Amino acid sequence: MSSRQGGRNAGYGLYLIPGVLASLAVIVVPLIMTVGVSFTKWNGIGEAKWIGVDNYTRLFADDLFWASFGHILLLIVAMAIIPTFFGLVMAAVLFDYVAKVLGERWAKLFRSGFYLPQVLPVAVTGIIWVWILHPSFGALNRILDTVGLGSLSRDWLGNPDYALFSVMGVMIWFQFGYPIVMFMSGLQRVDPELYEAAALDGAGWWSRFRHITVRMIRPELYVVLVTTTIAALKIFGQVFVLTGGGPSNATLVPSYFAYKNFFEKAQVGYGSAISTVLTVMIVILAIVFLRLQNRQESRS
Repeated sequence: MSSRQGGRNAGYGLYLIPGVLASLAVIVVPLIMTVGVSFTKWNGIGEAKWIGVDNYTRLFADDLFWASFGHILLLIVAMAIIPTFFGLVMAAVLFDYVAKVLGERWAKLFRSGFYLPQVLPVAVTGIIWVWILHPSFGALNRILDTVGLGSLSRDWLGNPDYALFSVMGVMIWFQFGYPIVMFMSGLQRVDPELYEAAALDGAGWWSRFRHITVRMIRPELYVVLVTTTIAALKIFGQVFVLTGGGPSNATLVPSYFAYKNFFEKAQVGYGSAISTVLTVMIVILAIVFLRLQNRQESRS
């Protein structure tokens, strides 16, 4: 019987072959090629010249490279930390109050509304925000003028002092719905009797939120933090549409820095070195998060 089951299970491996081949073609092979090219000087045409670790030596001495990672730290705050915290609170509010007072349909409607930016094309949302933040005819400055706060009007995306913070604001809006969906899904498996027992003991909403909600959905919390942090590290499309890395490199990020060296400067080897370092950082970060999650689960 066991050998017969083993034969049937072995047949399932055939269905994995297309996915494995696709992963090799789309992920593994390009990654290996990128790492190899990072040790060369190449403009994308003709023969590449082997230069060893010169690209990496240049990279770690490049002020723009370090500045781009400084910008990424702020974007991690905007895309991971702030949306995760407020998304957790909002998910608890929708689950505890909106669903019970207004009904499940309204809670699902709000959840879908918050998640909508995630499913809209990046180019579309980026162009809309460029219109909103335009210094002359943008909706934000018009509203400020209308309510008598015209002195607060700014060139939000064109001034180096405000451009990065404007991008952060857009990314908070863009990322906010994802944690809500994840946490509301996790709250579905929490035993309602835990909340009822805590309420009978006199625990308020905030106390129940801290001691029950946060503890019970830790797996979802780790998933959200990992995925949003990785998304912040490899952000490209939004920066490309909103600012193009400017003004004066004020919103430059590693992925866009690699793009500029690849396609605008034709320094393919140097761009590959940037991409390789970024990939290594993402892999290390994912491993650290997974180990922390496994350690936490083993303790509990």
